[in-house]
Amino acid sequence: MKSIVILGDGMSDKPQARLGGKTPLQAAKTPAMDRVARMGRTGTFSTVPEGMPLGSAVANLSVFGYDPRATFQGRGVLEAASLGVELEPGDVAMRVNLLTLNDDDTIKNHHSGHISSEESAELIDMLNTELGGGDQPVVFHHGISYRHVMVLKGWGSSAFKSAPPHDHVNEAATDLLWSPKDDSDAAAATTARLVELYERSRELLPAHPVNVKRRDKGEDMAMAIWPWSPGVRPSMGTFEDLFGKTGAVISAVDLVRGLGRLAGLDVIKVPGATGLWDTNYEGKVEAALDALEQVDFVYLHLEATDEASHAQDLDLKIKCIEYLDQRVVAPVLDGLKKRGLEAVVSVLPDHPTFVSDLGKHGNDPVPVAIWDPRLEADATEVYDEPSVKSGSLGHMVDNEFIKSALGL
Repeated sequence: MKSIVILGDGMSDKPQARLGGKTPLQAAKTPAMDRVARMGRTGTFSTVPEGMPLGSAVANLSVFGYDPRATFQGRGVLEAASLGVELEPGDVAMRVNLLTLNDDDTIKNHHSGHISSEESAELIDMLNTELGGGDQPVVFHHGISYRHVMVLKGWGSSAFKSAPPHDHVNEAATDLLWSPKDDSDAAAATTARLVELYERSRELLPAHPVNVKRRDKGEDMAMAIWPWSPGVRPSMGTFEDLFGKTGAVISAVDLVRGLGRLAGLDVIKVPGATGLWDTNYEGKVEAALDALEQVDFVYLHLEATDEASHAQDLDLKIKCIEYLDQRVVAPVLDGLKKRGLEAVVSVLPDHPTFVSDLGKHGNDPVPVAIWDPRLEADATEVYDEPSVKSGSLGHMVDNEFIKSALGL
């Protein structure tokens, strides 16, 4: 039996006063997701174990069926894998954002006005030249838009506290600087170097021609680097070893691609996939259906709902949920029928992102709908946070979701 998981990043949420106490998922028109719920079974799934970092890195590990308590080594490690960066013993990798600051040194946004990949590549190349050398060498690797990777080459510690910038918009950057988690000399030296790199980037970036052009056009500049979520290369088995299934991943997000690579899955890049509301939905669907002709399992990840939440844009979040329904779930269901493919179809978020709570991530259980054509449906008629709680899947933990999604 084939399987496809359709994941709307950060799609679930809290009830909104402006929506009369409904969540964005309840308010959105989602006939295709409702159809999956109606034909299948529903429930909830805890994707972020208590005490672990909130967000997509931990949550997607859980959705894939890995135990993040044993395998999570920081978001930077997953994104490094996505970029083909081979980490050697002693290397520490971390995610690096290019962000915009306000005049009072608070964080204006975590994405530098969604700077283009071409612009940010020029900035990252400059930072490598200006900041990379010395007795504590670092290497920057450019990714997509504002999302990049930095590696401490052969030195340093991952035992430091770091703040995800998307959770701290409008907060003072100086209150969020890095600090050691232990008393080791390595942790102290690492945090001191990170502060130095941050301060030097604030001096260098605004004067770069890329930023001068952005400023002249009234666009947000990439004004500083922000390293976070460090780790070393994890030890984890492949997806096929764990579940006996071949598979592919489709996403515009480096951490999800990196997780796919570490899991031994094919990583399919789709032209025009942006990670935003204007992504190439149709191209992703076509690539997913093509892949499903060849492999057992496809993980189709859409980031737009999460980015709309971080922007605290309720109307855009609802629009992105409806796009996911109309332009992804519906054509997947139709495409499976046209191609004569029988597959288990699953729909879920990885975690909630609270559009009215500063766009922060949460660890509330997420709503799940799984249609396995071989199994009898439960009584759930619609797909949303409250409706699925009475579904026959109950509350799932650990690898219970992926086993159901794979029809095992």
